[in-house]
Amino acid sequence: MNISLTEKQRKYIDEKVKSGDYMNASEVVREALRAHELNQQKLEDLRVEIQKGIDSGISPRNVKDILAAKRKEHGIQ
Repeated sequence: MNISLTEKQRKYIDEKVKSGDYMNASEVVREALRAHELNQQKLEDLRVEIQKGIDSGISPRNVKDILAAKRKEHGIQ
């Protein structure tokens, strides 16, 4: 596999390897890909939750009502 990187990306990877946190550039790239995959999953989870909120309709409560209920629930005046 051949991957092209910008100069900025190359420098970033080199700095990470030089810091001693990674043995080589491949480790840096693999970790970046794992982080990207996790972020993509989080985004998809958020999209699902947002859609649930949209689909649930409009609440009859306003923000003050919701805050008051939470304060009561937690024993806060």
